[in-house]
Amino acid sequence: MSAVTVENRGPITFVRINRPEKMNAVSNAVAIGIQEAMQEFDRSEQRVAILSSVGDRAFSSGADVTDIPELWRCIPGVGFKTSKPLIAATTGWCVGGAIVMVMMCDLMVSAENTVFYYPEAKLGLTGGMISSLVTRMPHKLAMEVMLLATKVSAQRAYDVGFVNRVVPNGTHEDAAYAMAQDLVNAAPLVIETLKRFVNEIVPPGPVERMVSTNIALARVRQSEDLKEGIAAFQEKRAPQFKGR
Repeated sequence: MSAVTVENRGPITFVRINRPEKMNAVSNAVAIGIQEAMQEFDRSEQRVAILSSVGDRAFSSGADVTDIPELWRCIPGVGFKTSKPLIAATTGWCVGGAIVMVMMCDLMVSAENTVFYYPEAKLGLTGGMISSLVTRMPHKLAMEVMLLATKVSAQRAYDVGFVNRVVPNGTHEDAAYAMAQDLVNAAPLVIETLKRFVNEIVPPGPVERMVSTNIALARVRQSEDLKEGIAAFQEKRAPQFKGR
């Protein structure tokens, strides 16, 4: 069974975490699966993506402590980038790194039973990317979520503008799909332009910048050109670089 499923409904793509028996915890397979699915979506002719999950108990309980993922891989704007709109559809628990996933989406629809919870201050560990929450939620509430691990209901999240719609339980995907259909009927170039401008206005957090830098450096370290450069040096010849 795939840890991440992809469903296309016309020009709209659903990407779902598929581990309901584990409260959709983000394992290594989930992180890579979301990253690859979203990269494929960006390359395709699909117009809008909806990030959701299987089951009603949890959108995601956060990182799977039995299979620690490279969580950055499934974070929009970090592990993958797209100029197309991305909607989060949540239900039940949205914990830890899952909050980072949905806060980096463009829009969010939440079932009434959604609860946002960030417990890392009580566990003694953090990846730090949650710090960007202060650019997407009022400062004092964001600090309360991060420092006091206060649970925030879907209604409270809506009241402060963190969520776009709160809908009856079990209807979050339908509501997200209706929103996606409105986006499909809008001008793609306008959406792309406005999204790019907004991304230039909202500053990346320190961890986002660090991950971006590490990805760029890893591309060089793992390149064929590096292997060719070392071989040419050892063989005392001019290197033949190919830019890959």
